[in-house]
Amino acid sequence: MSMGNHVGNAAIEASVVPSTLRKWAWSSDFLENLNLESYGHQGWRHRKDTLAGMSMKHAKPNFSQSQVSEMVKKLFNLTPSEIRSLPSYDDQNFYVAPVEGGEYVLKIMNSEDSKNSTLIEVQTHAMSFLHQNGLPAQTAVPTTTGQLMSLEEINCGYGCQKYLVRLLTYLPGTTISKVPLTPQLLYETGKTAARMDTILQKMEHPHLSVLQREEFKWSLSYVPILETYLSVLDGDPLQEVVKSVIHQYKTSVVPKYSIFRKCINHGDFNDLNVLVQPDESDGYRISGILDFGDMSSGYYIHDLAITIMYMMNEHPCPLEVGGPILAGWESILPLSEAEKDCLYVLVLCRFCQSLVFARYSVTLQPENAEYLMISSKKGIHVLHHLWKLGKEHVERVWFQSAAQVSDMK
Repeated sequence: MSMGNHVGNAAIEASVVPSTLRKWAWSSDFLENLNLESYGHQGWRHRKDTLAGMSMKHAKPNFSQSQVSEMVKKLFNLTPSEIRSLPSYDDQNFYVAPVEGGEYVLKIMNSEDSKNSTLIEVQTHAMSFLHQNGLPAQTAVPTTTGQLMSLEEINCGYGCQKYLVRLLTYLPGTTISKVPLTPQLLYETGKTAARMDTILQKMEHPHLSVLQREEFKWSLSYVPILETYLSVLDGDPLQEVVKSVIHQYKTSVVPKYSIFRKCINHGDFNDLNVLVQPDESDGYRISGILDFGDMSSGYYIHDLAITIMYMMNEHPCPLEVGGPILAGWESILPLSEAEKDCLYVLVLCRFCQSLVFARYSVTLQPENAEYLMISSKKGIHVLHHLWKLGKEHVERVWFQSAAQVSDMK
């Protein structure tokens, strides 16, 4: 196997891990031990609730390698020389290396998500649009009839069902969670996130309205939805912190939405969705952006808050993360005063979303409870730390650090 393949194997991304848990509860070491290698997943956390009550064997595809080989030949006119099954929770993913050259990831979506083809179409278009505008995103390979995805009706052993199939380009790299988060890399992360949002805002598509995802629980536009899940924290002192954060959101963020700048959010720019490769200066450069399953209409400040939160969760000194990311972001998209004033609360909101929904997942997947609680301790600690420091202190550290980083550029 080439070095590109080897490095790509470390790109353990969301298609292999239930992302309600992945949002912070599965440690990098745990994922590495699983030897996972697939990426490009489309939003496990929203189908978790819809699929939890049904038999997964009736939704998850179960294609044999011979069926995959035939399908790749039929749809893409490629002859696989190597096919490897890649782990996935409720889809099916395969690494495909055809004799014609190149490397790909074949994604076969479960039959439930396959019914929402318009949303998947817009997500796929966004990936291509970013790629066309110079950002490293996967792209879908057209079928022989020119389609970027195909709805295949096949009997996998329990009757004929329809599955959306896409062949995506393979991006080499390792997840940013595996490398030192230097100030320079954090700066580039913030800059890339801002570039991504400004590009997505220019995107045109006849079905962009599907991104108006009302009551989408992972959107920072709908933080109060957390209140319906708070019982999972009964008896935990953290419940009061979460309640207080929700109250701050309602009183200090919601009134400012009318003056926030709108955009299309990626919605999940986290440490497992950003790939990096070594650069010529012994550092790392961003080589891939993954997982567009949480895309929705939102606000620029949302993606900045999400980016800061997840990078904090990986850093040995979490408070040091915000400044360099801010500096990178503002090199592309300077914040308004209203956006600056709400950043701290929105970062806390994302911590709360991740914590509460991870805890909720335990009620659906009790067999993961022990590991889930152990591995989420750091996120809980960071949330507590930020809360105790308070808005004024944290903002002063972030914005002074951002100014220092910018002055050095």
